[in-house]
Amino acid sequence: MALHSYRIDYAVKEDLPAIVDIYNSTISGRTVTADLEPITVESRMQWFEEHAPDRHPLWVMRSEEHIVGWMSFQRFHERAAYDATAEISIYVDERFRGTGAGSILVAKAIEECPRLGISNLVGLVFGHNKPSLGLLTKFGFEQWGFLPGVAELDGIKRDLVIVGRKVEAS
Repeated sequence: MALHSYRIDYAVKEDLPAIVDIYNSTISGRTVTADLEPITVESRMQWFEEHAPDRHPLWVMRSEEHIVGWMSFQRFHERAAYDATAEISIYVDERFRGTGAGSILVAKAIEECPRLGISNLVGLVFGHNKPSLGLLTKFGFEQWGFLPGVAELDGIKRDLVIVGRKVEAS
């Protein structure tokens, strides 16, 4: 499916089923998430409510009648000294992968950082997830950490790459 026009909005509760569906569509591939079983809308309600437009937003990208993908900022760590660092997560509906949606979402994330008081973005990506590592590298993310074999997916040990990017205030 092609991405002809889009808009990026703050997610509302009515978007949560689509957000969960997109997330669940990545589980079986064992490349994107460490969840091994599908999650439910109910199980993500607290996570949804922890996002706020003025600090740790959850955005959805819409194209016509579809939610193309979503992106969130989460607290990197609960201690106050880490408040200027956010963990970024991006998920794109499989029908829209390869359309540039991921790039649009990463660009939006970087653009919003100064307004949110975020000076560091961090991503946690499996080492075998070459598309996501390539996308983030394209936007200036660098490897800041490497945790070998810390995840096990279907009996296979997988590495976790911690990527990060400093964001300049505008």
